Amino acid sequence: MTELLLHLAEEPLWEAARGKGTYEMSTRGRTLQEEGFIHCSLPHQLAGVARMLYGADDRGLVVLVIDPGRLTVPVRYEAMAPGGEEFPHLYGPLPVDAVVDVRPWQREEDETQ
Repeated sequence: MTELLLHLAEEPLWEAARGKGTYEMSTRGRTLQEEGFIHCSLPHQLAGVARMLYGADDRGLVVLVIDPGRLTVPVRYEAMAPGGEEFPHLYGPLPVDAVVDVRPWQREEDETQ
């Protein structure tokens, strides 16, 4: 199995997506349609992404754990700048059945400062 992908989601938006069958938020305040893809992370990238996108306002977030083998849309690994770290991006709606676990977001102890 390939490495699981992660996506930070606002819990109410995830719950709404479960009823619809697909999740279409790219990142905080930006939809898939606005951004062109859904931002994801690998496990080692998640804490940095949470700091960058949510800062101290990370209450009410959940971590969607995505099995890439269940995706029906392309995943591309792309860097924000040439030579930079690559992050997985989903180029289409996230089917809710590709989400194999939903965990509450918990900031690591050393990140509370």
